[in-house]
Amino acid sequence: MNLRKAITLFAVLLVSVVMLAACGGGDEEKESESASGAKTVKFMHLWPEGSSAQHYKVVNEIIADFEKENPDIKIDLEVLSNEQYKDKIKVLSTSDELPDVGMTWAAGYMEPYVKGNMYAPLDDIIESDLSDSFVSGTTEAFAVDGTTYGLPLELNISTIFYNKKIFDEYGLEEPQTLDELKEIVATLNENGVNPIALGNRDAWTGSMWYMYLANRLGGDEDVLTKAIEREGSFEDPALVQAADEVQKLVDEDSFVQGFNGLADEEAKSMFMGEQAAMYLIATWDLPNFTTNEDVPQEFRDSVGYFKFPTVDGKGDTNSYVGGPGVGLFVSENSDVKEEAKAFASYFVQQWGERAVTDVGIIPATKVNVDSLDLPQMYVDVLNDLNSATNITLYADVQMSADVAQVHLDMIQALFGGEITPEEFAKTQEDALAAE
Repeated sequence: MNLRKAITLFAVLLVSVVMLAACGGGDEEKESESASGAKTVKFMHLWPEGSSAQHYKVVNEIIADFEKENPDIKIDLEVLSNEQYKDKIKVLSTSDELPDVGMTWAAGYMEPYVKGNMYAPLDDIIESDLSDSFVSGTTEAFAVDGTTYGLPLELNISTIFYNKKIFDEYGLEEPQTLDELKEIVATLNENGVNPIALGNRDAWTGSMWYMYLANRLGGDEDVLTKAIEREGSFEDPALVQAADEVQKLVDEDSFVQGFNGLADEEAKSMFMGEQAAMYLIATWDLPNFTTNEDVPQEFRDSVGYFKFPTVDGKGDTNSYVGGPGVGLFVSENSDVKEEAKAFASYFVQQWGERAVTDVGIIPATKVNVDSLDLPQMYVDVLNDLNSATNITLYADVQMSADVAQVHLDMIQALFGGEITPEEFAKTQEDALAAE
């Protein structure tokens, strides 16, 4: 979950004074024009050939196509691994040497770069080239004070995956409401089947359950995001009730035994080993349920998914909990800013369909799936995304690093029955108010 982890770099960036020479190659002068007279755009990404072969291949193809169509622009490419990339970007930023185009994460990660006037506003190319291209809610995650500073490339939404074979055995159907989900849980428990796999030692997994309950109970109002952004309170009745609903699910034995001590990978193994009937996770796991040849075909054939149900008749099932992965930024101080924006725009336009067919990930742009040869689950998810009314960014990603840790600690305590819903809400509100 790179975006979630990336937020921890937020505070570090503000005090980083590491010498540029430490990263190697940083003393090179910025050259924006090649010997042939073509403008040169420096581009850095974090998909090396060794660990991200398909990403790497598609990026190179897009660059080659762009240079062919724009012979007056050359792309100077640098590729680093994920952690190396983060470290080098941090160091380059201290000397105003960011690449012309690079990759960024949303929310807390990008804020110090924006506040430091290092990222260029990109609303102009969104309006001129990419209008209606992005899935609803994705560009908002890359906006600060209403201005967009990143073009999202990837998107994850969380859904409840389930084992169709187990459901069929007990005559169960996809639930539309929380009460129907609870009836399924009761039936599975009566027959000795673990209802829901959950590895809450990682806490963000439990946060997804809480977020969806808050989303549904809040109706059309995104009360959780408003509370985090200080336009509302974490002690809003919908947020307190969501915490209460979490504890009701726990009390009704909805989750596998010992869930607070299990890692997400362990919970995933239980679901994929058919030891639990359901599993709430994001679409980054789609390949495991569709195309991953290391996973038995019989299991892949038995996996379906359903949208998080309504709660007490409230909520829009086309509103998701999720968030974008990496996006593209353009350096505010680039000597070739217009060429850099042109490349970033072209990249996004070319990336969408290829990300699905060649890489196997869900892009942040809308994709017409009618002409694509894809597993049905990919088609269904893409269609869902195209009709999404909202995507609420993962709570801990929206928060600063310190407040996010409070949130995750309180999620564990809430699921563990160590605090009341009211205490959960107050502790979170106090942490947000103290910032």
